[in-house]
Amino acid sequence: MSDTGLEAYRLSISWPRLLPNGRGTVNPKGLEYYNNVIDELIKYGIQPHVTLHHLDVPQVLQDEYGGWLSPKIIDDFKELADVCFKEFGDRVSYWTTLNEPNINALASFDYGFFPPQRCSYPFGVNCTGGDSTVEPYITVHNYILAHSAAVELYRTKYQSIQKGQIGINIYSVGFTPLTNSTEDVMATKRAVDFILGWIFNPIMFGDYPESMKKNAGSRLPSFSYSESQKVKGSFDFIGINYYFAVFVADNPGITKTDLRDASSDMFAMFTAFKDVPPESRLLPPRELIDDFESLWKLLTYIKSTYKNPPIYIHENGYGLGVVDTMNDVRRASFLGGFIGSILDSIRDGVDARGYFVWTFVDAFELLAGYKSRFGLYHVNFEGSELERTPKHSAYCYQNFLKNGAAIIENSAFAEMLWAYTATYHVQT
Repeated sequence: MSDTGLEAYRLSISWPRLLPNGRGTVNPKGLEYYNNVIDELIKYGIQPHVTLHHLDVPQVLQDEYGGWLSPKIIDDFKELADVCFKEFGDRVSYWTTLNEPNINALASFDYGFFPPQRCSYPFGVNCTGGDSTVEPYITVHNYILAHSAAVELYRTKYQSIQKGQIGINIYSVGFTPLTNSTEDVMATKRAVDFILGWIFNPIMFGDYPESMKKNAGSRLPSFSYSESQKVKGSFDFIGINYYFAVFVADNPGITKTDLRDASSDMFAMFTAFKDVPPESRLLPPRELIDDFESLWKLLTYIKSTYKNPPIYIHENGYGLGVVDTMNDVRRASFLGGFIGSILDSIRDGVDARGYFVWTFVDAFELLAGYKSRFGLYHVNFEGSELERTPKHSAYCYQNFLKNGAAIIENSAFAEMLWAYTATYHVQT
């Protein structure tokens, strides 16, 4: 990391590793592990950005009360946060409470992709019980209340001493109307409300978007006055995960009387390509698309709609459905294009303060295991030493960080340059 030029590194706490019983006694080996990681980062001048919860719930809490389906998890999450602030806060200045609560609710409690795979017919697959019509809304509500409880704890007990900042992470997608029709434009607005506004609106304004309250009705929980006041303003920064953009079309096939889940409540359909029929599920395209301007559009929208909050791009990377090679010029092009988009947004007044590549090294991807490689560094998963080797993108990113050099965006030219450089090095 130091050789690459990283100034910061984002990591997540495993709740079961630190508190195997969900609460109570801290696992000393888990504590030692995270202290070692944080100390090693600090040793090399790399700033740790720590996320408290990244999907994994202690099994005991899942068995006891259903995990995020119960408001009981709010106090347990607050205890996890307290342990982390107390044990690591002297060295950690940037805390993120939750990773992607919006997409996790859909993937875990609507579509049935993520653990605990709760969903219901006809909305999900591989369902192990659940109700797609209400559980995504319930879990996000508990996510937001748990987030605000952790923020309140940090601000009242730790922030004045530790001088850190705390925020939340939101999974974000670029939405563009498929056509200029009024129906598609309105469907796009609903999609933005349901995916971004689902989290943004409560922490900014204290309540859900009006379109969500109208379309979901009583299936969408409501905040009490005191909850609304605590949730509103419960952030010092917002983390954004961004990978792709899609076109949005109206979904006239759904009626107001239909049984609906959170996706159906949008009355929208999605497609990554204009010549491909749209589908009702918001899913990533098989291969990520180089629509660099879409991130600039998103950040500009956040600036104008949500009072220009401080933004960190927590995830941006290339690897889904890609046959990876060491000569990953497409990844270098992808990263260079989106970094350029962020720089354009900063020039336009967006308060973007940092950028993290997903991922530094190849990792286990929840939807693809070790098959999808997002890393700048190749990991030999078959070797006992898990050898790590820099890819072409690692050299490009290093040159950008250390020398301010542009990351080549033209992949055809980059391929030619890579071939020439490889030949040159062989000859000399």
